[in-house]
Amino acid sequence: MVKRKEIKDTDVDMGGTDPRVENDSDSDEDIDMVNVDFEWFDPDPEVDFHGLKNLLRQLFDNDAQDLDMSALSDLILSQAWMGSTIKTDGKESDPYAFLTVLNLQEHKDKPIIQSLTRYLHQKATTNPALSPLVPLLSAPQKIGLILTERLINMPAEVVPPMYTMLQQEIAHAVADNEPFDFSHYLLLSKTYEEVQSKLDMEESRPTKKGKKSSAAKTDRFFFHPEDEVLEKHALCAGSFEYSRKQDDGHSDSKRAFQELGIRTKGSLILIERGRLEGAVKAMAEYVGAGGQ
Repeated sequence: MVKRKEIKDTDVDMGGTDPRVENDSDSDEDIDMVNVDFEWFDPDPEVDFHGLKNLLRQLFDNDAQDLDMSALSDLILSQAWMGSTIKTDGKESDPYAFLTVLNLQEHKDKPIIQSLTRYLHQKATTNPALSPLVPLLSAPQKIGLILTERLINMPAEVVPPMYTMLQQEIAHAVADNEPFDFSHYLLLSKTYEEVQSKLDMEESRPTKKGKKSSAAKTDRFFFHPEDEVLEKHALCAGSFEYSRKQDDGHSDSKRAFQELGIRTKGSLILIERGRLEGAVKAMAEYVGAGGQ
């Protein structure tokens, strides 16, 4: 497969102290930087199956066990010329991020797409904000399902180039009469809400019974900061609950870097074809990366 692009000597803040930085009594803080080389590749059926499957499991969270992630991985890899993976140790290494698009209409007879379309349709019906999406998923439509995920410490700056390359590949495919002439793009992603830790609640139980305070509106946060920009260009967008509920201790298991626990949710963003290019440009500006 052809290597796409390469960013050399990219300075990325990975949150750890660089041992090469000497202590300086005149310095107020250490510089926490790590040099990482990112390489863009075509998805490779020979080496990417397991890495891609793991990223898909991360994307679908609790509900991954209800969908055939192996079949979905195979389908993505069957169109290896569409989409990108990002690696740091050559083509043979596992991908740290990926992005691709699937034609829901073209693959409507495949069991994985049938179950995935039913899943997305059911989730869209649970949130009124997603009502424009429901009829599009009720019958075969020209919907391009964008699937993308990355490891948690991957910088958002790597994302706009992937979207830019995807747009170029789609344009080339359409010129060659390939089935990638979409009317809409549907992005599956994830959001989360902060929740009171069960551990903290047990430690701070009140000594007297009192009136329960009214629940405040829960804020919605993005795992992928670029999703906030994409939603501003969307026809509709919203979160949904996963079918498989999390146990009480799940939110506390995700509180390593913050005081509150978090509850994850799925997210759907529907973008009309004519608005994707502007959304990608705005995304690049927002995360501080040029859409190459």
